[in-house]
Amino acid sequence: MKVTGLAIVPPETAANEAQVTPELLASVLARYSRSNEGIDTIMSKVDLKNADKSIDRILKFVDYGHASIGGLTGGIAVAIDDVSMWLAFKLFEVSQMCDGQESSTRYIAMDPQNIPTPDEIGMPVDLAEEWLSVISEGFDCYNKEYDRLDKVAEADSSVVRAPEGTPEKVLARMRKNFALDRARYFIPLATKTNLALVMSARMWAQTIKHVASLPQKEAQVVAELIRAEVAKFAPRLVKHSKAEKSFQKQALEEHNRSLDLLKSCLSIENLEDEVWVDVANSMPPFLGESQSIGNALKYRANRYGYCGTAIRRMRVSFAWNNMAIAELRDLNRHRTGHRYTPCIQAGFYLAPETDRDTFRPFLERQKALLAKLMDRGEPAYIYGLMLGSQTPFEHSTHADKFIYEAELRTGLGAHYRYAEHLSKALSEFYKQVPDAREWVVEGTAEPE
Repeated sequence: MKVTGLAIVPPETAANEAQVTPELLASVLARYSRSNEGIDTIMSKVDLKNADKSIDRILKFVDYGHASIGGLTGGIAVAIDDVSMWLAFKLFEVSQMCDGQESSTRYIAMDPQNIPTPDEIGMPVDLAEEWLSVISEGFDCYNKEYDRLDKVAEADSSVVRAPEGTPEKVLARMRKNFALDRARYFIPLATKTNLALVMSARMWAQTIKHVASLPQKEAQVVAELIRAEVAKFAPRLVKHSKAEKSFQKQALEEHNRSLDLLKSCLSIENLEDEVWVDVANSMPPFLGESQSIGNALKYRANRYGYCGTAIRRMRVSFAWNNMAIAELRDLNRHRTGHRYTPCIQAGFYLAPETDRDTFRPFLERQKALLAKLMDRGEPAYIYGLMLGSQTPFEHSTHADKFIYEAELRTGLGAHYRYAEHLSKALSEFYKQVPDAREWVVEGTAEPE
């Protein structure tokens, strides 16, 4: 794996503005909050050629805690190459105030060479050969099913639900995506991916501390690499990013609870949909809500429109019992609120076009490997999961964010499985907030 920081330089239009490092920016803004002199006066006392001296002098004067200062650095961009899809997922989960992107499964090499070594992920030596065999077979299943579905789409374009008159170039891409998106459930979660995250030094320190406290070897290694890279931009503000007892204990408890749950429900059968939605709309007696649901929603031209207080103040928690990790990777990137999953395999999802019996021998071998890792309590069990592994997933946020996600994930071109999950969640939401139905734009995800 490789971790690379990306330094931002000012565009030509800002070439004459003061050019500051992330830590100098943070210290100057901290001084700004303890002064009425104005930013120009503060900057006039800064030696831009000796930024470290100015930073230390200001921070000593303003007596700020490192965390609050760390949030003033602006976004520090870091690219992380060749980590497992699981670790990428975990980084997004714990970096709840980041902006970022991850490589799409449509653009990743599906090959046994594109996985970490058993040693890199802490796979037990005596199970390494079996793990590699299962992973390799997963790629074989993926490529076999992709080829079959690609031929199906080539022979009958109607399966991709393209509108009449779709240009051939676009139609060809839709046919490929039809096959790619339905075969992806065989992709191992251990497959290497790339991601880039942008956040302040404060959030980087929190993320590094969290990842360094996880029991998985790969996580601890990447935490050290990220810390070293972010320290190039904000050395003072990531000093407090080492693994810490409360993070380690909570991570271990979550790991043990996940294993206990996995032991009770490990399966390779398709887990039928179950969705749960809870709307909390209580208000303080001295600050009630008088706006109607309709008025809170009706002025939006699209999902990016602004909602009124009747929706923004409403809390919504929603969860699925059977979110395939393929879909979870994307839904986990909705940054608002809190997301939680035990990351287990309570079932195994395959697209309706895939014959489960054809691949049952592979699924049985994958399940047997998981059972061995599970029985030993190995943190490396997560590398035995596939993107078709179904796990519970919960997201708690506010109604405006939930509605945005539902409209996005059921909208034009959305993946069919996203649309199914969010459509069912919307149905439950409408039972509790019926006046919202008229104003929420639920799509059909056609064409994909």
